[in-house]
Amino acid sequence: MTTVKTMIKIANDFYDAPTGRFPADGPYNGERFRNEYLIPALKKDGRILIDLDGTDGYGSSFLEESFGGLVRQCGYSSEELHERLQLKSEEDESFIEEIWQYIDEAKGS
Repeated sequence: MTTVKTMIKIANDFYDAPTGRFPADGPYNGERFRNEYLIPALKKDGRILIDLDGTDGYGSSFLEESFGGLVRQCGYSSEELHERLQLKSEEDESFIEEIWQYIDEAKGS
C-alpha cells in the first residue's frame, strides 16, 4: 500500500458547510470540490487522506457529485479509488460508508 502524500481537511481546506451538487447550488458545491481538490490530488502519486470532520455535515448531493463523480465524470475506477483514498471521520462514520456506496454504485453507471 502506498503512503499518504496528500491530506485534505474539507472544513479547513474547502469550507465548513459544503452543499449542493453543481455551481448553481452555491460556491461550495460537490463539482467544485471534485475538480479543484480531489482531481489535482489524485493526479499526484500516492494515497489521499480526506478528513471529513469539522463541517456542519454533508448533503448526499455534495458527496455523490464529489466522489461518485470521480467514477462517472472522470473515469477513475472504484478499485483505484478504494486503493488511493483514505477517508477519516471521528464525528460521523456514516459519511464514510455513504461515500464508498456512491463510488461503488457509480461503477455501474
